[in-house]
Amino acid sequence: MSSLEEKAPPLASSSSSSSWPSTETSAEDVTSHDERPNVSDDDSITEVRTDEDTFVQTNGVPQPEPKQEENSNRSQEQSSKLQKSLDILKWFVQDQWFLIAMGFVILVASQVQVPDAQQHIKRVVVTYAAVSVIFFINGCTLPTRILIDNYMRWKLHAFVQLQCYLVTSVATFAIVSLCATNRNFMDPWLLIGLLFVGAAPTTMSSNVVMTRQAHGNAALTVVQSIIGQFLCPFLTPILLQMYMASGGWYTKVLMTGGNYAELYRRVFKQLGLSVFLPMFVGQVVQNLFPKPTKTIFVEWKIMKLSSVSLLTLVWQTFDLAFHSGAFATVKPSNIAFLVFISIALYLIWLGLCFATSIIWLPKKDVIACCYCCPAKALAMVVPLSSVMYLNVNPVNQSKLQIPVIIYQGFQILIGGLSTIFFRQWIRAEEEQENREKSAETGQAR
Repeated sequence: MSSLEEKAPPLASSSSSSSWPSTETSAEDVTSHDERPNVSDDDSITEVRTDEDTFVQTNGVPQPEPKQEENSNRSQEQSSKLQKSLDILKWFVQDQWFLIAMGFVILVASQVQVPDAQQHIKRVVVTYAAVSVIFFINGCTLPTRILIDNYMRWKLHAFVQLQCYLVTSVATFAIVSLCATNRNFMDPWLLIGLLFVGAAPTTMSSNVVMTRQAHGNAALTVVQSIIGQFLCPFLTPILLQMYMASGGWYTKVLMTGGNYAELYRRVFKQLGLSVFLPMFVGQVVQNLFPKPTKTIFVEWKIMKLSSVSLLTLVWQTFDLAFHSGAFATVKPSNIAFLVFISIALYLIWLGLCFATSIIWLPKKDVIACCYCCPAKALAMVVPLSSVMYLNVNPVNQSKLQIPVIIYQGFQILIGGLSTIFFRQWIRAEEEQENREKSAETGQAR
């Protein structure tokens, strides 16, 4: 029995031959363990310092210190935030270059003005040439069939023109009546200028350019702008005379004229030479040479000349305003009030138009209406005021234009920023249309 016990292998030995892992330490393990750094059983992490960095050694593998990892992560986050900010800035400059350029031309106009002897020539050349370029480009790029279809939409014409003439003029008359309760609050010529803002027609150039940038129905904008300008000589004087008949103290500074034949001559001459003729020529060019026209204006992006022409019009307007010294003759508090009321009126009219049109119009038409209804044409105020009222000296004439100049500046600013919202709003619909066109093209093949 004792001999058997002596020959019996130890329990550990029999366990080593089984499937359980061995707990014995081989000679190689001992050797490798001896060659490792002196690490205690309780702490297997040792700090190893070199000339460059500090590392933490875990199981014999050097790893960066946690603080260094945190610093590295923090620097990467800062770098990514900086890159993201630069990307946003780059996108904004590319997308809203027009607004940046507009601020630049206004700054130039405030510092350097055209001499008095060339002011009239500058106004005539810029007004006719810039507007002609814009509508020639529209004629070359808008299909004739689409223009004709939009001319036939009389309900939409009534909707836009009622808002542009009636709703806006009533709102400005209410504001003028409130301001007139205190005779010391505002200059009478500024109050009359506000009435002109409400009764003026929609503008043409900026409407068309902004509608294109917002991916709206540019053909509808062209049609509405032309109709509004055509109605101006008939509707605007009637509205102004109606509001002036209230007998407010501010109306006493005016001497009524009556040479409306001259007004009609000037308005229709400008419409004919700068709108109808360039549009007609553009339509002829487009129908005679469709492929070259599309290549030049769309693929080569010559359509950008519309924006450049609009910038020229903005420069001309502010150059005249700063040259006349109109801003220097008005109290700063009045200027501040006009800035506030211009922003408020534009946003209110824009919101009203959007809310009333979205319930029954397609998105592209809604965008076109939102640019036509709240926008006002400065170019029509000068001939209207000079014909309707006699003996208005240049200083008072400039004062009368200040509300329209300020309003026009903010309508372009807000309209330019609105293109971002409108493009985002209509993107899903455009993508759906593109998918449908691609599917139709695939079936045709």
